[in-house]
Amino acid sequence: MDPSTHFIFGIHPDHGFVARTGPNMPMDLGNWFLAREQFEQVPGTPGLYRLTHPETDGPRRTRQAVHDLRQLGYTVHADLALDPTATPDPPRPAVRNGLLERRTRIAQAAGIRPPQRGPALTITPPAARPVPPKPPNAPSVGTAPPGGRGQGRRA
Repeated sequence: MDPSTHFIFGIHPDHGFVARTGPNMPMDLGNWFLAREQFEQVPGTPGLYRLTHPETDGPRRTRQAVHDLRQLGYTVHADLALDPTATPDPPRPAVRNGLLERRTRIAQAAGIRPPQRGPALTITPPAARPVPPKPPNAPSVGTAPPGGRGQGRRA
């Protein structure tokens, strides 16, 4: 192992994805960086850190931590499976949210006539009703009563 190595990443049989700081890295600075990369210190083992929730895309997150620390200029040694420069990323499972299938079902349903409805209704204009005769005592429309607003104003 090169003494100028700042971080070491690997796979531990008991702790899963682990990291350790190198001899040239101050312990508190290494702790700070690894905590930001979602690693926590293993109880009872000083200097050893494990990935939090390794079951949630652990290999990709560990590879991302290796990549991030290298981008910051640190020398990082990683196992072959965790080295992003040595091996390609594993295929990520496609997460389907069902949106496309839902939209397809809605579009198909919109084009089908539901069985609850009968045949399409035809609209015909209503038949003309006769107007009832005007009662003899009904006021005429359009005339104003005498002395009302309809009279001319005096200045």
